[in-house]
Order: sequence, then structure tokens, then C-alpha cells
Amino acid sequence: MRLPNPTTVREQMYWSYANLGRADAALQHKAMKYQAVHHMIRSKLYSGLMSGNMTMRTMYDDERLKMSVPHGCSYCGSQTNLSVDHLIPRLKGGSDEADNLISACRTCNSSKGAKDMLEWMASNARFPALLLLRRYMKLVSRHCENVNCLESDLRELPALRLPFDLMLLPIVFPPLNELIRWVHPRE
Repeated sequence: MRLPNPTTVREQMYWSYANLGRADAALQHKAMKYQAVHHMIRSKLYSGLMSGNMTMRTMYDDERLKMSVPHGCSYCGSQTNLSVDHLIPRLKGGSDEADNLISACRTCNSSKGAKDMLEWMASNARFPALLLLRRYMKLVSRHCENVNCLESDLRELPALRLPFDLMLLPIVFPPLNELIRWVHPRE
């Protein structure tokens, strides 16, 4: 599949999510580099999302993960001085609903401040764990659906006044050996 050059919110979001699916599948297979099957997963997922024949999975898996992993910081894995953090901060319009809440150590939470998760990670030159990114992307997708901006041109983003920077959604991922599925050892 030829790499798309996203021009709409939908294309940007779905290409990023399809790349997430490819990376997650490769890590689950313990692949050292992407194989043809991983590229097919990305292609089918992107095409399916764009055509409406597929949807992003619900938050159920993410909530189950949140309840089953050892309780620790979702950013660094620390199990001490934990607090609740908003992926999309309240100051930017993030909700207090469970979907937007994760555990974070006080150090990461304080450092993150009023930035959203991807903005903070980018400012620290870090790439999030894939399962944390998946949760974040589902929040972004839900918000974009609710405000009916999926067909908006990416050049119109400033006028949309979204509570996150959609252009931070990664369309290119680091090499597999630099990615992790989750910060906790069990996952």
C-alpha cells in the first residue's frame, strides 16, 4: 500500500491508528522487523476504517487492561507516589470520565502539567507505549466524531479549536526495537 499523505482529520487519525495496529501486531509476534503480514494488517485496517467496514475497537479492552496490569504509572511504570492523570487535561476540555483517566506517578503528572499526553511525550522526545497511545487515539476519535470534524481539512485545524494537537498523532512510528506495548512488565 502506498503511504497516504493525509489531508483530512479522518485520514490522519485512521492512518495513525492503522500504523498502531501494524506495530502492535509486530510486537506481539516478537518480530525484529516488519513482515509482509504486518503491512497487510495496516493496509486492511486503514482501508476498512476509511470505508466504514471496520471501526476502532471499544474502550473495553483498554479498561480491562487498566484493571489487570500492576498498578503503576502509565508513563514510566513507577509504582510509588501514584495519582490520577487526565490524558486530555481538564484545562483543555478533557473529561473526568474513566476513559480519560490513567495512573501516573507524581513526577510524571507534575511534569506533564496541563499538556495532553502526546504533547507532553513529544516535548520530552518520547514515544508512548502502544497501548497507551491506543487509548488516547480512541478518545481523540470519539471527540472528533462528536464535534463532526472528521471530514475537515487538516489545514483548518486551528479553526476547529480541538483540545489536542491532531498533527501529533504519529503517522510514522519509530523502529520496532524502540517501541513497547506497555510500561508494565506483565504486558
